[in-house]
Amino acid sequence: MKSPAQMNFLIVDDVDAMRRSIRIMLKLINYGRRHLEAANGRDAWQILEQGEPPIDFIISDYNMPYLTGTELLNRIRLDRRLRDIPFLMITAEANMEVVAEAAEYDVDAYMTKPFVTATLEQKITELLELAAHPTPASLLLRQAQELEEAGKNDAALAAVAKAAALSATSSRPFREMGRLLLKKDDLANSLAAFQKATELNRLDVTSYHCMGQIYFRMGQIDKAIDNYSRAMTISPRHAERALDFAHLLLQQDKEAEASRVVRLVFKINSNDPDMKERLTRFCAEHGLHDLTIKASREILKQDPGRSKVLKYLGIALYKKGLFNEGSMTLEKAAAANEPDPEIWIALAQAYLAMKMTGRAEKWAARAIRMAPDNEEARAIFDACL
Repeated sequence: MKSPAQMNFLIVDDVDAMRRSIRIMLKLINYGRRHLEAANGRDAWQILEQGEPPIDFIISDYNMPYLTGTELLNRIRLDRRLRDIPFLMITAEANMEVVAEAAEYDVDAYMTKPFVTATLEQKITELLELAAHPTPASLLLRQAQELEEAGKNDAALAAVAKAAALSATSSRPFREMGRLLLKKDDLANSLAAFQKATELNRLDVTSYHCMGQIYFRMGQIDKAIDNYSRAMTISPRHAERALDFAHLLLQQDKEAEASRVVRLVFKINSNDPDMKERLTRFCAEHGLHDLTIKASREILKQDPGRSKVLKYLGIALYKKGLFNEGSMTLEKAAAANEPDPEIWIALAQAYLAMKMTGRAEKWAARAIRMAPDNEEARAIFDACL
């Protein structure tokens, strides 16, 4: 392993002054041949993907726009070329959510702001020592990962079981055991492994999430919702988990609860327009019309050029009976998007509801020309005759 003085450090923080402060600290202790900087996780990922210069150590803020520190780390852990890079997370406060996310994505270490040069040096030294001399359990978990990637799941399970025996107080080996057993569709034993993980670590959010999936597959919906709820309570930032949970709630006709979950994710991702558009699409696809309208208007106020959002807004307005505003919005969406029969059919329905049969017939006919077998468009067209 390189000495700290010869390493390339990547400093990731959305505050210029913080990046500059860390760079000065590193220079004071003569750590780093080069110090690269990124203002957010997305820019950091681009640097890492380029691979030149190769990054040897990452110091990253937790809360950033576009891609958070834990989201960046998740991408790194899934990449064979990058997953072993030591990762030091910096947080404003070490609350329950931060600690849970750190454990979920295997953060090597974290420290809270503000900190001094001596603390930074100590943390980096500890991480480099751990990387150079991993524990036997860590070596077994790494071996299990390589075996799994080679398609040797049974051998990977055996390695994880050995790791669990060596580190009886850590939830990670049992979490990995549960995940591997879930891949084999061994639901009962997978559930037992995840339950053991949560006994060892009540903040093991991944295990609660996976138990929610297992209970759902077993048809035990109340237990599934309970475990998804626990995972969301511990770590509400995980958008995928939130959407899984919201979908499950909708299947149980719990629309108000699902809307609250999605609103929380909107709030958390207020600075991420791409995620907000994705969440709006989820609301539109699942009939959460009030939330679709509110979210679409907020997005379009910030970025009027998001033409897909016009579609979601127009259809939601039409579904809520606001035909005039809905049709005007859908007309804009039809002009701004690629040919889309869904928009045309919604326009035809809105105009038919307003008894404007000429316009309804025009849009239904356009949909039929593109999709002659579309029964919905055909029914609207016939109703106009």
